[in-house]
Amino acid sequence: MENGDQNGCKLLYNTERKSLKLPEYGRNVQKMVEYLRTIPDREKRNEQARAVVKVMEIVNPQVHLQENYEQKLWDHLYIIADFNLDVDSPYPMPNPDKFTIPPDVVPVSKKPIKATHYGRNIENIIDLIAGMEEGEARNAAIRSIAVYMRQQYLIWNKDSVADETIFHDIEVLSEGRIHVPEDMHLSRISSDANFSRPGAGSGNNRSGHYQRYGNQRKNQRSK
Repeated sequence: MENGDQNGCKLLYNTERKSLKLPEYGRNVQKMVEYLRTIPDREKRNEQARAVVKVMEIVNPQVHLQENYEQKLWDHLYIIADFNLDVDSPYPMPNPDKFTIPPDVVPVSKKPIKATHYGRNIENIIDLIAGMEEGEARNAAIRSIAVYMRQQYLIWNKDSVADETIFHDIEVLSEGRIHVPEDMHLSRISSDANFSRPGAGSGNNRSGHYQRYGNQRKNQRSK
């Protein structure tokens, strides 16, 4: 056991061990790298370093998908060793400062969503439509987004919704930049249409399918 009392059968949890530098290689590879630093003979240390790199290549075969994967493996070897490993590598040791630079901040819109049942994407589309020139193309885009908004509305509210409600929401979400033409009407929704939340009722649909299949089998046997 690692740093444990074998006689007392003490269990050692990962939370009590040293953190892994690169978890994709596992703890055994990290132990191998730690052992490398204790080998006094340089030639023997170089030989064992090449062997560890081969093991790393086997443990993490996905590295082959990267360009210059052999150099990547040696870079990972130095990272696991905390850049404190004196071996004759075929590639120069990477600069440790390169791995301490924080990543660029991804800009995230913090603007609150005006209507959560429509979502931010619909608001963005409405904003684009508001910037279009007046004409048939703009009216066609308004009608298309209105049809989609009606579907989204019915997902969360099973009651029927009037066209005027959707048109009003478009004008509100556009902050008055869009005025829906008075002669615009949406097509009627079929009585068989079912707008449900993603994943909702999938189990019921399967059970209904099996029930219909069973009924068909019974009818065939009775003939």
